[in-house]
Amino acid sequence: MTSVPAPEFEVRLEPPDIRAWLPGNTGIPGFTSLQSGHPGPHAAILAVTHGNEFSGAIVLDHLLRSGLTPERGCLTLGFVNIEAFSRFDANRPTVSRFVDEDLNRLWDEDVLDGPRRSHELDRAREIRPLLDTFDVLLDLHSMLWPSDPLILSGPAEKGAALAEAIATPGLVVSDHGHTNGKRIIDYPRFSNPGTPFTAILLEAGQHWREDTVAVARASVAGLLRHLRMGDPGPPPLEAAHRSRRAAVTAAITPRTRNFSFLRTWRGGDVVPHRNTLLAMDGQTEIRTPYDDCLLVMPSVRPSKGHTAVRLARFEPAADTPRP
Repeated sequence: MTSVPAPEFEVRLEPPDIRAWLPGNTGIPGFTSLQSGHPGPHAAILAVTHGNEFSGAIVLDHLLRSGLTPERGCLTLGFVNIEAFSRFDANRPTVSRFVDEDLNRLWDEDVLDGPRRSHELDRAREIRPLLDTFDVLLDLHSMLWPSDPLILSGPAEKGAALAEAIATPGLVVSDHGHTNGKRIIDYPRFSNPGTPFTAILLEAGQHWREDTVAVARASVAGLLRHLRMGDPGPPPLEAAHRSRRAAVTAAITPRTRNFSFLRTWRGGDVVPHRNTLLAMDGQTEIRTPYDDCLLVMPSVRPSKGHTAVRLARFEPAADTPRP
């Protein structure tokens, strides 16, 4: 079977100059806390958890330059993988995702407390004490392959409810993460349904595009409005629409080096019929398990041991429109 050819990636954005924000004011480089002086939640917005995904960094840089002060509580803005971000090269834009390993696969307590060392693990351990103070967290990401924007809410209802409340984007996907490691939003403080603390992950669109920055900006503004911390930006991009929820039922991870999709799927594609052949993993067929199967972030060039696509089923539509 012939594999789908990889496209060329066009970098349409300049990475922001964040040098002014690297000292921070929290004792952790790259993290700045903005205090309101009034009671309220401690909210955090993170960017460049993956070093080459800098649409969120553009938004945080703008907020910091604007002199934003939250109307209540505390707002922490954090640039996560600073070293990887500093290595971004528009001629090789995928290389700077991380230095040693994916920082968004390390948030298992056994890994964090274990003896292993890497640049990203050291950074995760440095950030962790501050993470333990956040009530609400929004982690800003973008996607390599073409896809509709979405919010990953984790499996708990509190995450999906928060994602719906910020209003942009309109697709909310509950999931259990990746087989090869836990994300920041999977950290027990946030993922435990018995705690009041919540974290969600925005996938704002394809890397290095202006429309992706616009989604990130609208999502951040929606979060701050929802938390009654201020109104720093544009209204929700999809305010007239109802949100749609979907739940991931399977994460397809290649078991062989001969995994190939039968066609180029786009994130957000809905396959209408059950049992449609999507891909081959060696001699194993990958088929849709139900009608109207949502394809979440399919990778055009998946590799063994890494998520190739997540299959999700839409939940019944809500009775009331989003605010």
